[in-house]
Amino acid sequence: MPDPQNKQYIGLMSGTSLDGVDGVLAEFAPDGTIRTIAAAYLPFPPALREDLLKLQAPSENEIHLEALSANGLAHVYAACVTDLLANAGVTAESVHAVGAHGQTIRHRPESGYTWQTGNPALLAELTGIDVVADFRSRDIAAGGQGAPLVPAFHQAVFGNAEEVRVVANIGGIGNISVLDRCRGITGFDTGPGNVLMDAWISRHLGKPYDAGGAWAASGTEIPALLTEMMAEPYIALPPPKSTGRDLFHADWLAAKLTGYTAASPEDVQATLAAFTAESIAEAVAKHAANAAAVYVCGGGACNSHLMQRLQQSLDARKHQARVQSTDALRISPNHVEALAFAWLAHRFSERKAGNLPRVTGASGLRILGALYPA
Repeated sequence: MPDPQNKQYIGLMSGTSLDGVDGVLAEFAPDGTIRTIAAAYLPFPPALREDLLKLQAPSENEIHLEALSANGLAHVYAACVTDLLANAGVTAESVHAVGAHGQTIRHRPESGYTWQTGNPALLAELTGIDVVADFRSRDIAAGGQGAPLVPAFHQAVFGNAEEVRVVANIGGIGNISVLDRCRGITGFDTGPGNVLMDAWISRHLGKPYDAGGAWAASGTEIPALLTEMMAEPYIALPPPKSTGRDLFHADWLAAKLTGYTAASPEDVQATLAAFTAESIAEAVAKHAANAAAVYVCGGGACNSHLMQRLQQSLDARKHQARVQSTDALRISPNHVEALAFAWLAHRFSERKAGNLPRVTGASGLRILGALYPA
């Protein structure tokens, strides 16, 4: 019989890659133990994905488009919740709350805002479960970046007193959490993850992503282009910092490619993979020189070429860290971020802070999220 002191939460995450929604149902015990009960994934309908892509930049009638997209996203989220409940064999009444990140369509902390669309009120109506959403704006209100929010969760589930670890999430954007109990926990966005590689292969091959990095592996890196990419000012900025499609988009890439019109598409893809690997390795070398391991989660963990290239980048810097997926720590790399938002919903319900001021730059600890009761 389930322990009545344990509480079940659902976490839903749709990231910068805009491929779909990952969901987990997890059980939280009073002693801090977290157990994943079920997981589910739903791809976005093509029309919804296209609309969400349009919203990444100013467009005509965008307020109307955003409202319709928020409704569409809420329906996909609700369908994922239904799958989770069915997979676990439980009812909505057994779930304390849903933590829903929403889809980021603008991230401008330098202007004092971030915006994640999703219509959590509709999600609560559709699921009959309390929804906690809007996790980032409270941190920004306190002077922070609103991102990344996962380092506190990474420390809770992956931290180790005996060694320094880095957790590298490679979704659309790359970010790292440095889990160092002696020096403190740090984390920040390193630069592009899959976002530029996905856009490039979609343009040339009509594929949503480079499965296993096979296309990148078929090309040859262009050293001069890689040097220009690494010269992007954001890479050298000190943390706290965060980024997104507001910076790393098709026009950014087009500007870098101006002098490389004769380059083959697969060589550009190889260079983009190298850029992701090099920007992460550079961040690890600067901020986690004594890390024993880099544990990768997100879609990048499924890209064997990228994982090998990241290891090469660290080896070239004479860094000791071994690169492996979070499977080695018994959490699937595809579940980590969704589980983080279940954890943040749990923190909200317990009225405990969810941010780390050292990571985001906020003026202090803050309870993150807003409640939409069922």
